Amino acid sequence: MPLYIGKESSVVDPVVAYDALASCYKSLLESRRQYLRKIEEIVIAHMQGAKSLLDVGAGDGSRTLKIAEAANITRLVLVEPSAHMRGQCHQEQEVEYWPCRAAEIPETAPQFDAITCLWNVLGHLQDNQERSFVLSRLRALLRPSGAIFLDVNHRYNAAAYGGTKTLLRMAHDLVFQSEKNGDVIVCWRMGNNYVRTRGHVFTQAELNDLFCSSGLKITKKWVINYQNGLECKLPFFGNLLYQLVA
Repeated sequence: MPLYIGKESSVVDPVVAYDALASCYKSLLESRRQYLRKIEEIVIAHMQGAKSLLDVGAGDGSRTLKIAEAANITRLVLVEPSAHMRGQCHQEQEVEYWPCRAAEIPETAPQFDAITCLWNVLGHLQDNQERSFVLSRLRALLRPSGAIFLDVNHRYNAAAYGGTKTLLRMAHDLVFQSEKNGDVIVCWRMGNNYVRTRGHVFTQAELNDLFCSSGLKITKKWVINYQNGLECKLPFFGNLLYQLVA
């Protein structure tokens, strides 16, 4: 498993990064257990009636399996390009893995009642052009009565980043408008080793533009505190979860 040593280590492709993180992925899940559990509860509650589920960026599949079991999903497909992450999946039910990146999902793929893209998977895509392309592809894979569930890291989440940093970000975005403003380096420490990859944190306005360009409409939106998993009324106190329809 490749590891990238020291604070000056190179920024690697997200698939390479998750190959490196696979062995400790469960501990990462546990570190955000309250937030992730709340997201799962909301998705399950609003997925009633769905029989097929496509999860994009499924990781080790543990969260998707939990959602699928609770929602009585009969056909489950997991999209995960990291071979090491796929190797961590220990499913007891029939699961189909597509070992491709989100942008490589074939046009000829069947449609699904529900599609999930969770824990800022959208933020690991290269740029807004690729994000719009992937969202458009997911819209095409959605059955007429289906829904997409997607959560992202919120750039103006003052509860996570602090009030001063958030205000500075808002001022910077107002003066210097660029989709690159939300680009960040994601770094995980593994003992004395570091794994670094690219990421992106989103504003609501940016997401609205992406959804519109992809032909998707917001039917519901939730703000979930990243630390304690509580649902909040104001977007400055959490990450963003969306339910989208075509």
